[in-house]
Formats: sequence, structure tokens, C-alpha cells
Amino acid sequence: MSFPKEHRAKLHSTNPIERLNDEIKRRTEVVGIFPNDDAVIRLVGALLLEQNDEWAVQRGRYRTLETIAPLSDAPIISLPAAAP
Repeated sequence: MSFPKEHRAKLHSTNPIERLNDEIKRRTEVVGIFPNDDAVIRLVGALLLEQNDEWAVQRGRYRTLETIAPLSDAPIISLPAAAP
């Protein structure tokens, strides 16, 4: 109950995480055999970045970084803008 009130209704379900894990499993099974560990990290990293972008756009559906930030001791890390 220490989470903000607007997050409590969203914490009862692990469906978003389960969906993400299923998508990672599906995509890695399509590839089958990876040549090295870096290839797995690139694929899963790309999937996680894609999911993060989707969750960021859906402001009302998932927890936002701005409302979760006060609950963390770690500072918010922002990535530099991509080079043109």
C-alpha cells in the first residue's frame, strides 16, 4: 500500500509482464539457435525497448516513470538524443 493510489489497481495483475515474457519466448524460438550471447542480448534488448516505448505511449494504462520516481532511491537516468 506504499505505492501511490493511482497505481494500486494496476498492481494486482502480472498480465503485462507475462505477455512480455511470452513475446520474448516466441521471438527467441523463431530464431532457434543464436551464434553467441551478444545476439540474444541484442534481440531481447530490442524487444524490451520496443515494449517500453509502447508502455510510455499508453499513459493511462501502465505506471509512468514520473509517478514511480518518488518511490525509488535511484536517480532518473535519461539517455542522450540519437544523433541525426
